[in-house]
Amino acid sequence: MWKLDGLSEYDVRRPLVPTGTNLLGLIKHVASVEAGYLGDTFERLFGEALPWLDEDAEINADMWATPGQSRDWVVDLYRRVGEHSAATVEAPPLSAPPLSAPGRVAWWPPERSNVTLHQILVHIIAETHRHAGHAGIVSELIDGSVGLRADNGNLPTGDPAWWQTYRERLETAAREADS
Repeated sequence: MWKLDGLSEYDVRRPLVPTGTNLLGLIKHVASVEAGYLGDTFERLFGEALPWLDEDAEINADMWATPGQSRDWVVDLYRRVGEHSAATVEAPPLSAPPLSAPGRVAWWPPERSNVTLHQILVHIIAETHRHAGHAGIVSELIDGSVGLRADNGNLPTGDPAWWQTYRERLETAAREADS
């Protein structure tokens, strides 16, 4: 979420790669995925309509925010879904130990649609982690912000000249390997 800080409405929405990936769309997508996996899968419906997930919705409608879907609305959707997800994790069905709580992913093939809360938590962690990586790349393309958190770049320290020299070295190595 910190990747949105200080960016304009245009910057949080603009597509920077050929597939259209953008920061606000990533947040909307992760919220949507989490609402399904930690809601529908365990018969704990999120309770708010997410029309971009309907069968007749435009393809990839969950991957971008329309002009009518404000940054605050998307961020708040993510927060509301998180609260709903936490309730699912904290109060699974009492018929099984918490991580063994059974669920069913209706959109998965029948042979693997029966799952446990543990499986879905691992799936959601992987999904969120992958998209956080996408957000990292997109935000670097927008304003150069990098790192694990706003207060932890988790990268070598170096001024812009150092990074430029480093990048040029990698470019040279790539060209040499290609010849």
